[in-house]
Amino acid sequence: MRAIVIKRHGGPEVLAIEDRPEPAPQADQVLIQVKAFGLNHAEIYFRSGIWGDVAEITGIECVGLVKADPSGRLAAGQKVVAIVGGLGRTLSGSYAEYTVVPASNVAAVETTLPWEGLAAIPECYATAWICLFVNLELVRGQSLLIRGANSALGQAAINLAAHAGSQVIATTRKLQRTHALAGLGARRVLLEAAGLSDQVSELYPQGIDAVLDLIGNTAILESLMMLRRGGRACLAGFLGGGGPIANLEPVFQIPSARHLSVFASALVTGNHEFPLAEIPFQDIVDRVADGTYGAKPAKVFDFNDIQDAHRLMESSGANGKIVVRV
Repeated sequence: MRAIVIKRHGGPEVLAIEDRPEPAPQADQVLIQVKAFGLNHAEIYFRSGIWGDVAEITGIECVGLVKADPSGRLAAGQKVVAIVGGLGRTLSGSYAEYTVVPASNVAAVETTLPWEGLAAIPECYATAWICLFVNLELVRGQSLLIRGANSALGQAAINLAAHAGSQVIATTRKLQRTHALAGLGARRVLLEAAGLSDQVSELYPQGIDAVLDLIGNTAILESLMMLRRGGRACLAGFLGGGGPIANLEPVFQIPSARHLSVFASALVTGNHEFPLAEIPFQDIVDRVADGTYGAKPAKVFDFNDIQDAHRLMESSGANGKIVVRV
């Protein structure tokens, strides 16, 4: 089979297409014929070596057809989505014509969406759903600030939260994206810049109910300051870069009675605490298909053009989900 492999740590140029043996599933795995896969920033970290030694074949999500399921749970030919569970990190990933995935991280779906459209959904919508409804415990009518909303994950969160009846405020560094984010359901779109907290305070003098922070460690303390007493913030991205928060003194820098949680999809999605069964994939796919959720690839690349796809992802110029067809 063809597979995209990391030849050495570095930039997009280190990704190469090579022949590899078709993998064989173990008793607790599913063999999937990959039809398309989405790109994620985690794969930049894998490729560059920031997260240490990882699998030679990268990729943390895919959509495709079941070729074999030793457990008998899924029939051959069944359409499925698959995410993380060690893919690309401790297991050979989804940048290939075939991949084996832990059964706990594979969900069956029925849909007529094209493969490229289906591939824009799994990781973004699973992560957004858990962040919003598990970590933030978001309920109808609450106010929600999504920082980094122009990202694929941010756009998925807008769709989910707005449909659930939240008052969504989205932030972006690109003012030209205001109309697009409003079209997804954001009531207001603010510029991600100095003075953001003042603007939020004017809109919600008592503080906002919830913040989904995709900017990361450079922004999370400010996000906590925007919350009302009892409000919740979830940190789930590093669009502003990683690294520790220097000289952090929580008692003095985190306001009292505000709740902070994190969600690291690549590490926990599909385990006993965050099972795939609680994520309503079929409902999400159906809502994408009927236009309720405005989810579609921002850019689709062919398998042979993986280096160009990674260059676009690194440039943050896609304005949404990048998908590769196999």
